[in-house]
Parts: sequence; structure tokens; C-alpha cells
Amino acid sequence: MLALRLARGSHPLVLLRRLLVAAASAGVGFLLLCTLGYALGHPSPPAPSLLRLLWCLVPLAATVQFAVAVARTDPSTRPRPGLSAVGLGPARLASTAAASTALSCTLGSLLALLFFLHLRGDLSGLPFDGAATELLAADRPLPLPAVLILLSLVPLIAAAASALALRPRTRTGTRTGTGTDAPTRPNGTPPTGGTPASTPSAAPPTGLPWGVALTAVGLAVETYASRGGGTGGALPLPGHPDIAPAGVLAGWTLTALGLALAGPGLVHLCGLLLQAVRPGAVRLLAGRALQGEAHRIGRPLGVVCATASGLIAAATLYTSGPGSASSFGPLTGLGATLVLACTTATLLTVALETKQARAETTRTLLRQGAAARTLRAAAATRALALLALFAPLTWAVAALAATPLTA
Repeated sequence: MLALRLARGSHPLVLLRRLLVAAASAGVGFLLLCTLGYALGHPSPPAPSLLRLLWCLVPLAATVQFAVAVARTDPSTRPRPGLSAVGLGPARLASTAAASTALSCTLGSLLALLFFLHLRGDLSGLPFDGAATELLAADRPLPLPAVLILLSLVPLIAAAASALALRPRTRTGTRTGTGTDAPTRPNGTPPTGGTPASTPSAAPPTGLPWGVALTAVGLAVETYASRGGGTGGALPLPGHPDIAPAGVLAGWTLTALGLALAGPGLVHLCGLLLQAVRPGAVRLLAGRALQGEAHRIGRPLGVVCATASGLIAAATLYTSGPGSASSFGPLTGLGATLVLACTTATLLTVALETKQARAETTRTLLRQGAAARTLRAAAATRALALLALFAPLTWAVAALAATPLTA
């Protein structure tokens, strides 16, 4: 009930983010229900239906990541003076955020169920009623337990992940449910003072060597599997039967994990390069900001890089790979759109969180005489530096991933 009251009284921008989470949850729920419809219409053999279900895990993971990012930026999760006295401490606020996330995802799952039943022809009186009766096995009854299990996956996983991300921590200098990484006082307010132009001190990311190694291993596994696997043990892409050995998809997974792991280190390295060779005020501010924000924005950037490279490689595979005449089906397009939209929205949400965490430093700089034009130039420099680093990296990884499959 508290989560519902907070949702009703939230800022319009907060409500918009929650509606986007609901929309993403609806998309994943619809994909899961379509997989169930395919399984009902093709009971034997069960392997294709299981593979379709496995492919749904990718948009599900992207949706959960987006839901957690939205929960972290929710103003209702930030401790404020006096809330602990009425029983709303960091632990209770984390559970409230998890409940709000579950509420948004449940709304999306219900919308997915209504749309699915409408396309099956079980609900009438709307446009496109029964437009996919054959595809969704309208002649067979839906098993209620399976429908409930599939539709509860996103709300349960997203709520659990949000509660885990926002749980209170007792270690000094870590986040205590405020949505930022800066240390806080016992009453939940951030400390004051310090050098205004500097960002909070943070240890340099240590995952860059491991991320690079994991990416290289993934590309090597993909190359080996594509050249030596033939058609045995194939794990087909949607719309492309028997186009890629299972080892190729395992290589793609390792590559994506490596890019996500290397993201913070790459952002930190980008900040170091900006400050090299006698930097001016703009480059110094931009570089120090990137170093301070590396832990927060690095991983979402790595995930977006992995997603974009995977989509570019898949598009190349669909157009020029073996069996390229097969169609790029609507469900495949929906899944790809969900993954790209959720990862991009997660990055934008984290960027908003970073801006909010940097607001006090920006105000202090302006009070001490810094020109607003200088701060805007520093922000533009940060964006251009990240684009100059991650855009070629994304294209290079996509090209290396697609070359063995199209050769």
C-alpha cells in the first residue's frame, strides 16, 4: 500500500520511468507467452520451444537491469531525516522500492496477457482481434499454471534485484540506499566541504584486464566454433534455423560479459587520457569527472557496447550469412528492440543519476565564479570522449564477431 501511495504522488518524470519499466515488462511477458503458444502448437519435439524460451532470457535480463536502474534513481528510496523515526529506515525504503518495481512489472505483465489473449481471439471487440490465431495456438486451451509462472518471472526477478541493489550496507564509504556512491552521515545527508572541483575519491577500477581477456576469449571461442563445428550442436537464431553452432553463442556471451566488465576501466582510462599533456580547465574537469564516475557509468556503457555490437553482428549475419534469405520475424524484431531500448534507457537513467549526484559540486563551482560555459564545455567533452572510445570499439567487436560466420 505504501508503494502504491508513493507511486501516485511521484513526479511525472518518475512516473514516466516506471511506465517505461511496465512497457518493457509487457514486451518480455508477450515474448514468453508467444513461446508458450508455440510450444502448445508444436508439442513435439520440445527442443525448438526450449530454445525460444532461452532466447527470451536476453530481453528479460535487459529489462531487469533497467528496472534496477529506475529503482536506484527513485526519490522515494533516498533516506531523509526523520523517516527512520517512523520506521522508514534504509532497509524499509529498499523493500518499498522493490515493491514499486514489482508493481510496475506486474502491470506490464497484465498488459501482455491482455494483448496475447486479444491476438488469440479470446477477447473480442477490438482491432486485430484474433489476428494470430494460428501462431498462438488459439485452438488449444492455455495452461493457467504455465501462464502464471511465465508472467511472474519479470516482477519477481526485478523486485529481488532491486532489493539487492538497494540493500543497506554497513561498510564505510559505500552507498546506504541513497542511490549514490558517496559516503553519508548517519542521518542520511551527504557531507559538506572538500574541494569543489574534485569528484569523490574512488579506487580505480580493476576489471579492465579481466574484461579484455574475457572479450578475447569470447571472440576466440566464436571463431573456433564457427570453423570447426559444422551444423552439429546448432543453436539457431530466431528466423535462422541451424545457422550457428552453440559455441558461437557461448562466445558472444563471453564477449558481452567481457565488455561489461571492462567498461569502468575504459571510462577511467578515458578520463586519464583527457588529462594528459598539459590539460586546460575544461579537459581537467572532464577527465576528473570521468574518473569519479567510472564505477557508476562504466558498466552500463559496456552493456550498451556489447548490445550494439551483437545487434550489428546479427544484422550482418541475417543479410549476408548462410541462409540469409530467411525472414527477420516480428518476434525477433521485438526482442532486439527490447534489448536495445532497455540498455540505452538504463544508460540514460544512470547518466541522470550521475548528474543528480554531481549537482552540489556544480552549484559550488558556480558560486565560486566558474563560468557556466566552461561546465557545459566539460560535459560536452566527456560525451565526445566516450563516443570516440566506445563507437570504434563497438564496431570492431561487431566486425570480429560477424567475420567467422559470414566467411
